[in-house]
Formats: sequence, structure tokens, C-alpha cells
Amino acid sequence: MRNLIILSLLFTIFLTGIYGCQKEEIDDQKPIIDLTDEDTFPLSCDTVYFGEPFTIQMSISDNKELGSFNISIHHNFDHHSHSTEVTTCDLWPVKSPVNPFVLIQDYSIPSGTALYQIYQILEIPLSNENGIFDEGDYHFFISLTDKEGWSTQKGLSIKMLQR
Repeated sequence: MRNLIILSLLFTIFLTGIYGCQKEEIDDQKPIIDLTDEDTFPLSCDTVYFGEPFTIQMSISDNKELGSFNISIHHNFDHHSHSTEVTTCDLWPVKSPVNPFVLIQDYSIPSGTALYQIYQILEIPLSNENGIFDEGDYHFFISLTDKEGWSTQKGLSIKMLQR
């Protein structure tokens, strides 16, 4: 009986050693924002209109699991740039903001998802309590984070106009 207990104990230690030595695969890759699909919107130099909804459409993916994404829109009246912009658009003259539109919105992605199609309708108001929003050059900025915390960003130059 004693030999059986010792043998069982040694076997348990052996199995624990084998399974304990297995390394967990580390996610060291950033997620991807794909702007190459035919239906992607917006793209650099696109125009959206105050008072009208528009639909954000783009593909995002990760090698393991996506986490969340954030959309922000802010004015570019001073012609600043983000290192993620790859297309140059015609800009209006530099101006000082009076009533610029600003949006910051977080979105969750269903758990366990590695490939996701963003199809999000954004309602852009015509004005706020300060009056109609300033027309002109804006940045549409998307930030994507995977479950491990890796992130990637894309900044797109767009026009926001009144009709």
C-alpha cells in the first residue's frame, strides 16, 4: 500500500511538472484597423454633414481577441497632424475655433471576437447651446485595443459641413 501511495505521489508530481512547464502563448501583436474594404467610411478627405447621421463602417481584427474601440472627432483648424495619417487632404485656411464639434465615444466588442465589422451610426447634431457648429477641417480618430491591452490608432482628415 505504501508503494502505491508513493507511486501515486510521484506520478502526480510528474504530471504537475509537465503541465506547469507549459508556457502560455503571449500576445505581442497589435490589433489591426483595416481601411481597405470597399464600404469603409469615413476615409481621409471624406465629408460628413452636421445635422445628418452617418455610418462608420470598417473592419477590425486581432490575432487573439479584440477588446474595445474609441471614436473621437475634433477640429483641425490649426492644421496639426497625427502620425497615423497617410493621405493629405486640401485644408481650409487656419482659423480660430468659435464653436467646434467634439465627440469622444467608447464602444465594446463582444467577448471572444477576433474579427469585427464596425457598423455604427453616428448622429451628428446641427448645433448645441452655443449655436451651430464650426464648419471645416476635422480629425476622425479611431483607437482600437485588444484584450491584452495592445492598441493601434488611425487618424483621418475629414470635412464637417453644414448643408
